[in-house]
Amino acid sequence: MTDARRAFADDRMRTAILADFDGSLSAIVDHPDDAVPVDGAIAVLDRLAQAFGRVGIVSGRPVDFLRRVLPVDGLELVGQYGLERWDRHRQQIEVDPAAVPYEAAVAAVAVAAELELPGVFVERKGAIAVTLHWRMQSALATEVRTWAVHAAESSGLTPYPSKMAVELRPPVSVDKGRGVERLVSGMRNALFAGDDHGDLSGFDALDRLVASGSLTTAVRVAVRSDEEPNGLVERADVLVDGPRALVAFFEELAAV
Repeated sequence: MTDARRAFADDRMRTAILADFDGSLSAIVDHPDDAVPVDGAIAVLDRLAQAFGRVGIVSGRPVDFLRRVLPVDGLELVGQYGLERWDRHRQQIEVDPAAVPYEAAVAAVAVAAELELPGVFVERKGAIAVTLHWRMQSALATEVRTWAVHAAESSGLTPYPSKMAVELRPPVSVDKGRGVERLVSGMRNALFAGDDHGDLSGFDALDRLVASGSLTTAVRVAVRSDEEPNGLVERADVLVDGPRALVAFFEELAAV
């Protein structure tokens, strides 16, 4: 990491600092609406945004949510695993056009889930995705997974696993790796921090960009937790013990 920090310090304006939100900059909570950045997260993101060429969040959350909980000028936002992006110049959310035709299917699945899965929190993620959470009713895990598979088959949506949840979204080929690639475009160095299975695609993107010569330096940061997926730690260049430790790491980086 010493060489990477030196590269970042020497070439700040061509360095991108990116992170996931849930489990990385916020603690995992029982109800997703209760998630907030840990102490110091907003302040350090603001410092990073002033010091580096690009600072952004790549998350499964909708962009509207990210804008509300992370009010940082200059922060780039990619939401819904790449289906949404905040256009800071036009001050509006860009939605992948390929997802729009599935809005009716998403709405229908959300209504059906609310009727057929009592005890499960149905999170409507804008108009283009719905997530079924069983963290507060862990005994329902198998039932919800099975229901989601059948719902996906009948609606044309695709199920994606998450921490004690499953998301149904359009069958569009996007993931956090695509979001990372968009935000890293034009940079020479990049860092991405994440804690979940979906964040591994962000690590994959950094690998591809280094292999192609698009990036000179890439750093993969694993935010450890009791629910970390297989392969996260093994793929990482840097390990931090939870969101507060990631904020501390970012504070050190901002001071370089």
